Amino acid sequence: MDSENSIVPSATSYWLTRFVILRMLGLVYAVAFLVAINQLVPLIGTDGLLPLNHYLDRVSAAFGSSSAGFRHLPSIFWYWHSNTALLTVAWAGFILSCIVAAGYANAILLALLWAFYLSIVHVGQEWYGYGWEIQLAETGFLSIFLCPLLDLRPFPRTAPPLPVLILFRWLICRIMLGSGLIKFRGDEIWRNGTALYHHFETQPIPGPLSRWFHFLPHAALKMGVWLNWLAEIAAPLFVFGPRIARHIAGVVIVLFQVNIILSGNLSFLNWLTIIPALACFDDGFWSKILPRVLVRKAEAAAARAVTSKPMSVTTWIVTAVVALLSIQPALNLLSPGQVMNSSYDPLALVNTYGAFGSVGQERLNVVFEGTTDEYPDDKASWKPYIYKGLPVALNKQPPQIAPYQLRLDWQMWFAAMSSPNEYPWTLHLVWKLLHNNPGAVSLFASNPFPVKPPRFIRAVLYRYSFARPGNAGGLWWNRERVGEWIPALSVEDPRLIAFLKGQGWME
Repeated sequence: MDSENSIVPSATSYWLTRFVILRMLGLVYAVAFLVAINQLVPLIGTDGLLPLNHYLDRVSAAFGSSSAGFRHLPSIFWYWHSNTALLTVAWAGFILSCIVAAGYANAILLALLWAFYLSIVHVGQEWYGYGWEIQLAETGFLSIFLCPLLDLRPFPRTAPPLPVLILFRWLICRIMLGSGLIKFRGDEIWRNGTALYHHFETQPIPGPLSRWFHFLPHAALKMGVWLNWLAEIAAPLFVFGPRIARHIAGVVIVLFQVNIILSGNLSFLNWLTIIPALACFDDGFWSKILPRVLVRKAEAAAARAVTSKPMSVTTWIVTAVVALLSIQPALNLLSPGQVMNSSYDPLALVNTYGAFGSVGQERLNVVFEGTTDEYPDDKASWKPYIYKGLPVALNKQPPQIAPYQLRLDWQMWFAAMSSPNEYPWTLHLVWKLLHNNPGAVSLFASNPFPVKPPRFIRAVLYRYSFARPGNAGGLWWNRERVGEWIPALSVEDPRLIAFLKGQGWME
């Protein structure tokens, strides 16, 4: 039976903390599912760049059966993987996310969101191979146990379980320490304080303010590295500390994430990272900054609070499971061979994290170009396919994209540092552009060949750098050609046809 409990929002209660965590999680989930709605079909649909049915067949072959594949990569899509299935799950996730963001959540709803998103991540292949995907899965899993099973109200009768909030603090500790240690171990330019001389220019997708950050005085950029150590190495050590230390650590981490949000387009990573940091703050903190109407609702909920024995038992079971699963990620943090952004269990319940262990010192960019001319030499009239986020035009200001993610743009940022052999789907993309495939074209800002498809497609590698503000031409970028990344190809090219058939992308 439930027993009455008298809790008043204070330094020892977390009614407002739960409210803020869940609202922000709902917003991040909504963005993540919106990305899936718009991009899953052209990326992994039946006519996508990396078709899902082919991937599931390969995984089944690797593990011996589809049931074994499911055990290693649990996903709804093992049982239903059409385009309709992809869009149904994405839309259902988006709608449920909006409900959470609006203020209504319970354990069942949050469990559905977690299962839907993990299902996408496990079949998303390299498009979903980023650290924030498993980070959202882990954050979403913990959130299930912040809420009652059925009560959807923003301020239900059961108080937020403190052990779950401590698990959120353990999550932000691992995220920040993982990022800090991988930088310290990974690249000399982090240790000598010069990493930010290059980072803002060479990051995956620069934002509107990235150039301003890039041209700050070197002394300020070196100071930025020291602030990075403060937020990623020092602050995480205090998230379990006394109240004032915990609050300071939380503020440092949140402000650090806001600074990264302003300086670039790192998907929803930084918004997501703020969420577990919010567990550092109690109701006494929130009551000073949130609207009085919310504070009064929290006070009313605390006055009528009850203790749920099933919820308490579940909380301690989850805490014990997470503690056991944390052993390997904790050892990984201490290891000189630290691995970042890895899962140690099929459900991605407890993971290891890290970001930008190394920083490139030049920006390379692959630009796809097409022509309708008969001869595909340098005298032909080549038109570029403009990315939605990556730079192409020299006079275009970098857009604000995040928290939305452009998954093709992100993969092309990685691809530019490698060869097409390591990214075979780029040749599949060429084939689709040669046919004006609507899905493939939708991944770009526009179609330079709206009437009929080009005769040839090529990919050219360029080196980009920020143009100084106030330059005479009003340019945002300078660039120089490095060379061809993919040579000019046509629909009749036997090399392209043979390659696609070998990959199973063409009958």
